[in-house]
Amino acid sequence: MPYFEIIGGKKLKGEIEVRGSKNAATPILAATLLTKKKCVLDNVPLIEDVLKMIKIIKGMGAEVEWLGKRKISVAAKNIDPEKMDFEEVGKMRSSILLLGSLSARFPKFKMSCPGGCLIGSRPIGTHFRALEKMGVKIKQDNDFYRIDSSRRRAAKVVLGEFSVTATENALMLASAISQKTIIKIAAAEPHVQDLAGFLAKLGVKVKGAGTHTLEIIGRNNLKGAEHRIIPDANEAATFLIMGAATKSRVTVKNAVEDNLDLVLEKLREFGVEFEIKKSSITVLPKSSLKAVAKIDARIYPGIPTDIQAPLGVLATQAEGTTLIHDTLYEGRFKYIQELRKMGAVAVVSDPHSALITGPTQLYGKEIISFDLRAGASMIIAALLARGESVIKNIEQVDRGYEKIEKRLQKLGADIKRVE
Repeated sequence: MPYFEIIGGKKLKGEIEVRGSKNAATPILAATLLTKKKCVLDNVPLIEDVLKMIKIIKGMGAEVEWLGKRKISVAAKNIDPEKMDFEEVGKMRSSILLLGSLSARFPKFKMSCPGGCLIGSRPIGTHFRALEKMGVKIKQDNDFYRIDSSRRRAAKVVLGEFSVTATENALMLASAISQKTIIKIAAAEPHVQDLAGFLAKLGVKVKGAGTHTLEIIGRNNLKGAEHRIIPDANEAATFLIMGAATKSRVTVKNAVEDNLDLVLEKLREFGVEFEIKKSSITVLPKSSLKAVAKIDARIYPGIPTDIQAPLGVLATQAEGTTLIHDTLYEGRFKYIQELRKMGAVAVVSDPHSALITGPTQLYGKEIISFDLRAGASMIIAALLARGESVIKNIEQVDRGYEKIEKRLQKLGADIKRVE
């Protein structure tokens, strides 16, 4: 398997551009299956999860044409769920988004269980209960789900948790129902808002996007649409933290300030300063950082769980002890053991809490990317470290960061991919 070789200790300098949001692109690609008309998507990130989703919908019969490097058209007039590539579905967590769009389009179908990051228990019962309230029957048969949506109907849906993908699945199913559906305890993340915006272009009436209560009135014959995927806030945050941790002046282009409010505030608590413009944020390097009392990963607009690990690496360079708390997943702290290999003073106190004390000089080691965000965090740690680091299992990083080594090389990072 390929791996990264990184020689750390070098300052970064220059501009890096944020690509389209992974977490917006995958549900919007799934939502193109709601209509028989052609849809055009721009700013599509060229990352593994997105390319796999394109492969899956193409395998079912959707006509996919690349109109540019990151621009595609999708025409799903003649799709057949029986042609679904179950092996590909089983490799990717976000394939669960097909549950909502296909339930809106077909009375019966089956799909395999989704895959994804190993970050602890990620039950999909919230998805099932939401769709069942809307008349969908779901039965598990070994590694497959058998779905009967022939009696789908509008309903009041109270989600059991603030689940992003369950909200998106319910949104997509409601898009094909002409009566009003209400979704309460809905997720409000920017990428959920982006999906709602795309559905509105298809002719769906969506009220409340960005809040925790959604009202949806769908229609039988949805239109086609053109849509530009929003920039990836998690990628922007990763690069901002990378600049702060390496004490480098880095300009992150296409970083949307409004989608990063609390992340920026937390970085300011560390002592990081920024120059913010309309379409970019520049990290202004500081010679020293100070620990923050607590980093508490929460649902939006809180600190995203996806940014918890990069902030953990930053904490190794700050004076004092930082408590990190992540209630969302119990497997998010696997990266801590890799940081400890590199010399970090850190301890996992329970499945949802860790303590990191700094500042600490990190040293190059052979380390592992356990999941997508941990992989990005290991890159930050390796750039900080003295000597050479080898990062294994980098296919996890490729799932969410497009050609990250080439983009970092332009900032002066000594990083290379070894096939």
